Amino acid sequence: MSEASLPSLGSLPNRLLRLYAGLALYGTGIALQIESRLGGSPWDVFHQGLAVHLGLSVGMWIIIVGALVMLLWIPLRQRPGIGTISNVILVGVFADAVMWLVPEPGPLAVRWACLLAGVVVTAAATGLYIGAGLGPGPRDGLMTGLNRLGLSIRVARTLIEVTALAVGWLLGGVVGVGTVVFALAIGPLTQFFMPRMRPRG
Repeated sequence: MSEASLPSLGSLPNRLLRLYAGLALYGTGIALQIESRLGGSPWDVFHQGLAVHLGLSVGMWIIIVGALVMLLWIPLRQRPGIGTISNVILVGVFADAVMWLVPEPGPLAVRWACLLAGVVVTAAATGLYIGAGLGPGPRDGLMTGLNRLGLSIRVARTLIEVTALAVGWLLGGVVGVGTVVFALAIGPLTQFFMPRMRPRG
């Protein structure tokens, strides 16, 4: 992104507000999907599996894995922004906070409501924090870094997601219908929210 394009994103305070609101919502979306116990995104299956096997909370593993993924940026020559660092630190904090505050739902209908709300909130959050233009998340940066090495975005994303899902499942993370719902819905929902979360004017 060129410097000339930055003013169209809005003032810095507005962009920071969008960034941190997006990260808070992203953590909330993760928490709702996990609390549904119907299966989360591939990365969250991985984080759950680590929590089951090695202890610590899911949110702590989101932070640790995010930081480790950023180390892979070094050979890929990716440059983090304030949004990247904030993503690593805050998404896990918000996910743990929401999981602590929200009681685990019992009835299946409530669990489905949590799952669907979590997927929608995650998509809206993605539109907010990406629209702020302050740096990609660590996992997104890994994808674009692999793309620079010659892999297509589709292959890079699929390779990353399938690897995270497989390892997470082997470690005991919850894979279920929610994982399928996330995989099918997150792309179209993100595409829907992206232009609507873009600053006007």
